[in-house]
Order: sequence, then C-alpha cells, then structure tokens
Amino acid sequence: MAEQDESARLWKVNRTIHELVKDRGFQVSDDEINMDLATFRSHYANNSGSVDRGQLNFYTNHRDNPMDQIFVFFSDERSVGVKTMRKLLAILEEKSIMRGIIVFPGNMTPSARKVIVAMAHQYKLEEFSESDLLVNITHHTLVPKHEVLTPEQKKTLLEKYRLKETQLPRIQLADPVARYYGLKRGNVVKITRPSETAGRYASYRICF
Repeated sequence: MAEQDESARLWKVNRTIHELVKDRGFQVSDDEINMDLATFRSHYANNSGSVDRGQLNFYTNHRDNPMDQIFVFFSDERSVGVKTMRKLLAILEEKSIMRGIIVFPGNMTPSARKVIVAMAHQYKLEEFSESDLLVNITHHTLVPKHEVLTPEQKKTLLEKYRLKETQLPRIQLADPVARYYGLKRGNVVKITRPSETAGRYASYRICF
C-alpha cells in the first residue's frame, strides 16, 4: 500500500515539474502532463508498485533557444547531501547543460545548499522537495496569472511609465511563484488579476 501511495505522489510531482518546465518556455510533451495514474504506474513502477526515481530524470531544450537546456534530476536520497550534488554536476558536465533542477523526497543538507551557491558562476541549480510539487501553485484560484517579461519588455515598461527599477513593487526571490518561474534578481513579472470594474488589471513586480 505504501508503494501505491508513493507512486500516486510521484505521479503528481512528475506532472507539476513538467508543467513548471513548460511554463518556463521549455519543450515538454503534453502526454507527460496529461498522463493518468495507471499509465504512469505502467511506465515507471515495478511489480511491487515502487517507482525508480532515476527513470523520471529528463532534459529538454528551450523553445526559442535550443542551445538553452535544462536537466531535471530526481534524487533517491531522502536527505540530499554533497555526494548527490556531485552526481548531478557530473551529469550536467557530461551533457554540457548549464541548468539543473534537483527534486528530492525529504530535505537538503546545508552543505548541499552551499554547493548550489558555490557553483552559481557556472551552473544555475535549483532545488524542490517533492512536497513543494504535489500541487501546482499557479493553478490555485487565489494565484493570479504571472508572466515573466523579456529584457526588451522590461525596458519598454520602465520607459513608458518613466520609472526606475527601484520604484517597482517587489517580489522576493524565495516567493513560491518566483521559485516556480525560476526568477532571477532584476526579472520583472506582469501579474494580471480580475477586476469587477475593468474586467482585469495588470500590475508589475521586480524580483529582488
């Protein structure tokens, strides 16, 4: 029964991480997102219902820039340490991929987090626990639509309203939506909310 529960959990996590990657502009098959639980189990679970997380690893290219690739790595380790981070970095180096996301069942040690910071000059590494990905927060009714502006769109926005970056409202780097979209400092998001009078209205926030 525990294996059944785990496979149902990983099915949700796998769907959300594919949606996240797609929402960042990377190529993802809709079949992965729309896969039902029975199909997921037939693809990834063994006879006892246990899922080999290694089979869930995938990498893909950005729609607008095929040279921009991202690798998603599912860790078997409950508590991710430096050893697992080294394993991920070795795969990224072998495949010449500069972006990596690690998904893990439990937590990450402070030492492993230091690896992310130490390698930031070369690799953009992100981490999500499986519990972070059980539900896609951007689908929640209380989360309005977020769109990340391109540098050109950001420039146009600031010029149009004669604003400096510092005058924009802020969104924190650690905000769950900012993490979902992989925002970096200086990125601007357009947030569209429904409005009783105007139908909908847009506001802008800068990540810091």
